[in-house]
Amino acid sequence: MGPDVSDANLGRGSSGPLAAVVGKRRPPALHVMSWNIRRRMQYLFQREADQWRVRAPRLRALLEAEQPALLGVQEALADQVDFLIESLGGTYRAIGHGRDRQRADEQCPIIYDAQRLELLSWEQKALSNHPAQPGSMSWGNLVPRVLIEALFQDRGTGQRLQMINTHFDHLSAHSRLRSAQVIARLVRGSEHPTVVTGDLNARPGSAPLAQLLCENTLLDSLDAAPRRVATQWGTFAAYRAPTSRRPRVDWILVSPDLLVRSAGINGRQYGGGWGSDHLPVQAVIEVPIAGLPHPHPEPGQHQA
Repeated sequence: MGPDVSDANLGRGSSGPLAAVVGKRRPPALHVMSWNIRRRMQYLFQREADQWRVRAPRLRALLEAEQPALLGVQEALADQVDFLIESLGGTYRAIGHGRDRQRADEQCPIIYDAQRLELLSWEQKALSNHPAQPGSMSWGNLVPRVLIEALFQDRGTGQRLQMINTHFDHLSAHSRLRSAQVIARLVRGSEHPTVVTGDLNARPGSAPLAQLLCENTLLDSLDAAPRRVATQWGTFAAYRAPTSRRPRVDWILVSPDLLVRSAGINGRQYGGGWGSDHLPVQAVIEVPIAGLPHPHPEPGQHQA
């Protein structure tokens, strides 16, 4: 296990300008983020911390600072996706659409820096027995669930990377397990290094995580990283100070042929609070060059 490299200001209520936890990276390093941004709600008596007008500037500030090359988003409405792209800057693009039959409702888009990455192909699939049918549901979930699968080529290195972004169901354990099985099959069947981002609504040691991690199909980026940032925090913080007592349900998972340089959970406040009830997960990865040694050391051999 690698050392825990925690910033002194992370999650401690600082509202002033803060440097990025990870920030923009040059090739071959690639900054990946997963973030459930919390869809805009219209509750009559909504708490202030959950109101979009309060959260939006905080989301913008974090994204302006961090500038991930790949961002897997969960729970985004169409106008929120537009806001995220605007916050990141003119080189960013999004793929994905709504999850229902009309391809409306909330999305799980992948947002990427088109200056850094060339999009080669992408597909959105329903997590059901009928993946090509928008809005389909089969496994006990009461709302549609989807994944987005995309293939990118790094303009800086020429290396290719597959990314899968998803949001598993929050109520049906059966749906979560079946969804994990689908993604595990996709990863095992791919010829490309793969990174999986998502709110899996699944904690460490759960059946869906076991399915994804079995036989080294995927690795937890925090376990694979020699340098860690605040790994003790749960990701569903619910607008409270980060703590290990909160559930960790958001993940960046990588295939074993990817090199993870660092990873962590970003608990910083911007503007006096948090942009979502979930904290973003971040990792710096590299796609290995063919012929070089295996990127991951044996367990217990991580270097600081």
